[in-house]
Amino acid sequence: MWTCMALLLLSVISASGELQQEDTEPRRLPPPGKLDFGYVPAGVYETLAHYEPGPIGILFHLVHAFLHAVQPNAFPHDLMVKLAKDKFGAIQTEYQKPENIVLTLQAIYYEIGFLVCAAVGLMFIVLVPIVGLFFCMCRCCDNCGGEMHQRQRKNADCRRGLLGTLLFSTSLVITIGVLCAYAANQNLSSQVKNIRRLVNSNMRDLHTFANDTPTQIDYLISQYATAKNKVIYDLDNIGPLLGGRIQQHLDKEVHPALDQVLNMAGAMRETKEALENVSVSLVVLQEGAGKLNFNLSQVRNRINRTLNDPGCHDEESDATTAQLCNNIRLSLSQLQISANFTRLPNVNPQMEKMNNLQKTNLGAIVYKGFSSLNDTPHVVIEQTRSVVNNVQNLMDGIGNNISSFSKGFPVQTCLSNFTIFISHAHAKIEDYYPEIDKMDFYRWIGCITLCCMVVLVLAFNYLGLLCGTLGYDKHASPTTRGCISNTGGTLLMAGVGFSLIFSWVLMGVVTVLFLAGGNMEKLICEPFQTKELFKVVDTPYLIQPEWRNFIPGYLYNDSHLELTAESLYSTCKQNRGIYSAMRLDKVFNISSFLNTTVFTKDVVGQLDNVKIDLRGIILLEAEGKQNLRDFSEAGLSEINYADYLEEVNKGVTAVDVLSFAKELESQTDLMPRGALQASLKAHVGTLQQIHRQQIVPMEQAMKYVRARTALNQSMRFLERTASDLPNKVIAVLDAIEAAQYLISQNATFLIHRETRKYTATIIGYFHQYIEWVKTSLALEVAPCKPFSNILDTAEIMTCGFLVDSMNTFWMGLGCSTLFLLPSIILAVKLAKYYRRMDTEDVYDDALDNWN
Repeated sequence: MWTCMALLLLSVISASGELQQEDTEPRRLPPPGKLDFGYVPAGVYETLAHYEPGPIGILFHLVHAFLHAVQPNAFPHDLMVKLAKDKFGAIQTEYQKPENIVLTLQAIYYEIGFLVCAAVGLMFIVLVPIVGLFFCMCRCCDNCGGEMHQRQRKNADCRRGLLGTLLFSTSLVITIGVLCAYAANQNLSSQVKNIRRLVNSNMRDLHTFANDTPTQIDYLISQYATAKNKVIYDLDNIGPLLGGRIQQHLDKEVHPALDQVLNMAGAMRETKEALENVSVSLVVLQEGAGKLNFNLSQVRNRINRTLNDPGCHDEESDATTAQLCNNIRLSLSQLQISANFTRLPNVNPQMEKMNNLQKTNLGAIVYKGFSSLNDTPHVVIEQTRSVVNNVQNLMDGIGNNISSFSKGFPVQTCLSNFTIFISHAHAKIEDYYPEIDKMDFYRWIGCITLCCMVVLVLAFNYLGLLCGTLGYDKHASPTTRGCISNTGGTLLMAGVGFSLIFSWVLMGVVTVLFLAGGNMEKLICEPFQTKELFKVVDTPYLIQPEWRNFIPGYLYNDSHLELTAESLYSTCKQNRGIYSAMRLDKVFNISSFLNTTVFTKDVVGQLDNVKIDLRGIILLEAEGKQNLRDFSEAGLSEINYADYLEEVNKGVTAVDVLSFAKELESQTDLMPRGALQASLKAHVGTLQQIHRQQIVPMEQAMKYVRARTALNQSMRFLERTASDLPNKVIAVLDAIEAAQYLISQNATFLIHRETRKYTATIIGYFHQYIEWVKTSLALEVAPCKPFSNILDTAEIMTCGFLVDSMNTFWMGLGCSTLFLLPSIILAVKLAKYYRRMDTEDVYDDALDNWN
């Protein structure tokens, strides 16, 4: 049967073995994505190998306590091993040898409690009939209470009551004992009826085991598709998975470099816009400053001509007027513009170069580089297409090999044979049920007969006490006692007679049952619960001198395999798989037997052939690089930014024209009235008009304000951009070259590393399947709980049903038998007070008077 079970699981082990790698493989696997293989379909075993005796369990515990008091010694492991190895042969034939004498003494020491109790029982068996015989002969000779004469005593009533009470108490104890024996007898009969149920339940569990195992094996094999589908999915998505990882690592170096170029393209665009702003603003400001300068020059010339009036320097003119004219003439030099934009050169050469640079779309070139880098997954897909196809073909080959290999084992034949074996065994057991029922009936009749012996004695005792008590008349003399009282005494003596007849027989039965049941409890039942019995069975070289462990030596011819009865029972008790319970992993080395690692080696070999070439990725074309160099040579450094900023920061005029007009007007007011004064006042009005119509707009109108602001900001931006521009462009070009070199030359290590990670992930799915199969085989597939249940059921039927009931029976019957002795004594003495005597003591009245 075990060989059949081993073959049954061989196909599953082989399926996992085909994916198994050699132990010497140095590859370290990172934890791949967790695969969900679901739950192995499991049958439900209905046998509950646990026995609860119910209320009678109290009596069982009392028996166990009594046996522990009789036999408190520990289980004699060494003694049992020596006896088992010797097979009792040498002790019987060569018992005089010292070592055999020692073994005999050890056995006697262990059994001393049972031997003492057995000796007491033998003494009871021998002495009670002998004493009873002499007692009867003595009474026949009118001795030992046989004389029908009773002395009159003053405490007769007290003695009669005491004897009656003691006999009744003793009878109650005997009654309790016989009830315990009867309960144990009935319990055993009722439990015998449960044997059929337990056996049928165990057989159904064995059928469940046989029927569910193929389904579980098929499920394990079918779950290879889960790993296969995941592998195929990852192979179909090798671009995003492998190429995406490579791109992600390249992005750390490439992306910043391309961003720098993209920033430089933005700077070029902003530079061109700034130059355009400078050109437009300069035109606006030059136009406004030119008109203002022209008008101020005209006013200044007119005032000079006016000051040339004879009234300012003739001898006839007033000295004050001449002085005023002179002061005005000296202040005319201030009447001019301050910010002279007309002297600033234009930026047309720089604008022309920038316009030529803008003809090349540097941003588009950069985005083309980004697109080339982002196309890495597609490149990986194209370059690994043949490898992916080969691996997928290998996956199909592994699946076909698993299916064909599993079909090569006679699983169904083994299951059919195992099922037939179970059915035949069950049929044979069914054939024994009538015999078991018949034997149990005879046993029940025998036990009831023994109980009836005690009940007969109890009936005489109770009836004797009842008749004697009810028929007793304290006024009647011993010779005149009534019939009922006399009948009570006679019944008591009848009980004494039956007690003497039955007690030694009962004690003989009790002694035999005590020795058998007690030793079974101490040597089988208790050691089974504490697993000491397994230690004896698992003793090395016990059954066969050349076998260290019997089970693997018998099943696999390898006695050094660590497979013991205790480990087998414990593993099955935990409802683990028969694969781990029978240690089939050590017996069937499927990996070496089938040389299965060739499959995963082929997969790894194919994936190791992955060659990815990224030299086709161009980050920045030559046109883009030349565009950057031209930008550094656009002439931005030739612009005199200081002159521009100086003019921008100046005011519109050198002097406040309105203040100048007011001052001129105040000086004119000091002159005498005349043509000179009138002319100067006209010039004051002209200056006020210029201030109002030209200067104020140039200071406040949005056109001029925006122009000055744009010119200021653009010049500062251009100054910042031109600052160390050639070095900045060189740095950007160096970054691009470094990133390009990384992709074209140094990406080999990165590609190799990521390819190994990807390969390890693919192989990791196989390893997950293998580990899941191993775990399922050890814990879920073909759980061997039915086999431990068979042993537990045998223990329940032997110890729980038979031994405990038998021990309770002899304890109750033995207690009743022992108390028959005081019952005999008390019944004999009490019968004197109930029976009608032939003679009695007579007292003379005269003598009484004399006294």
